[in-house]
Amino acid sequence: MKGDRVEIVVDAGDTTRTYEVVASRAGRRVETAVRRGVVEVSEVTRSGTVVRTARFMATRVLALVEQPVPREDASEAAVRPLREDPKS
Repeated sequence: MKGDRVEIVVDAGDTTRTYEVVASRAGRRVETAVRRGVVEVSEVTRSGTVVRTARFMATRVLALVEQPVPREDASEAAVRPLREDPKS
């Protein structure tokens, strides 16, 4: 979905660097994969074609934060309490 994004924090020796991959157009999504010591974050179209890919050595990745776009159903559920308070 447009707006999906993944933030990657990487150890760059004496400092850290933050990279961000964002689904830039409608119908695109961001996928992550860890294979053979490499973390891949890709922007993918509806048909599965990879638009761009960011690759990082897994040993250098400090954090990988996936931030999906809030869906309408999920936002309504987040506002509603999970259970009633018996004291009220």
